Amino acid sequence: MRLAAVSTSSHEIFGAPCWVSLLARDLDLAQRFYAAVLGWDFRPAERDDGTMVAFRDDAPVAGVGALGGSTGGPVVWTPYFAVEDADVTAARIRERGATMAVGPLASGTGRAALAADPAGAVFGFWQGEVVPDWSVGRGSAPAWLELRTRNAFAAAIFYGEVLDWGGERPGCCTISYEHDHVVLRHGHDTVARITGGAVDEAPDPVVHPRWHVHFRVPDLESVIEAATRLGGRAASPVQTSTTSRWIVLADPEGALFTVVAPQDTSA
Repeated sequence: MRLAAVSTSSHEIFGAPCWVSLLARDLDLAQRFYAAVLGWDFRPAERDDGTMVAFRDDAPVAGVGALGGSTGGPVVWTPYFAVEDADVTAARIRERGATMAVGPLASGTGRAALAADPAGAVFGFWQGEVVPDWSVGRGSAPAWLELRTRNAFAAAIFYGEVLDWGGERPGCCTISYEHDHVVLRHGHDTVARITGGAVDEAPDPVVHPRWHVHFRVPDLESVIEAATRLGGRAASPVQTSTTSRWIVLADPEGALFTVVAPQDTSA
């Protein structure tokens, strides 16, 4: 995950998202798809393990690697959260009835792990140096991360306890409940949201819990056209607000991601 000599340590931004990555079955196909659809170019990661780092406007955006072995699991975009101690985080996850899938394992300048929360949503965590100029909501990094789950209140409690959200320590991420969403902020930046039913509603059994990564694009229609031409598909209708338009897309291997564009105010 280290891309520069001057970096930031995970303990300085503990609890906050610090990276997003995709493990693809066909790495070459994934690179061709995201290069054409999102305008990314790719460079090998410094740790020389076959992982590629996606850049846009010369700034790091995401990691794309190859699934090892013959795993039949789904291809998904995964957010990583910075932690001070990967072993402590793993223990907290197990204590709360969730699943440790991989690690913590040594990787480059730190340690990484994959887990699934009690509802089944996959996420990762990272102890070590983080990409210094990457932050959700800034520059070429994802616009935001969103956990869509059955019970937002229960999810907020789990992640709060595991990742030290909402505590009293200096630098801690803060959480608030706004318009039936849980909103996570690091400093003044909104970095993630948890969406479910209203906190006093019963969990929705239809929702398949997962983390969604939202990427900014200048024009929605051209991105949709490029994605479908290259073997992807629209996985939702186009949705709108007063300021933006967005759609969930699936890449050729089924990984879901959201693209969001500014609302056209010229009409």
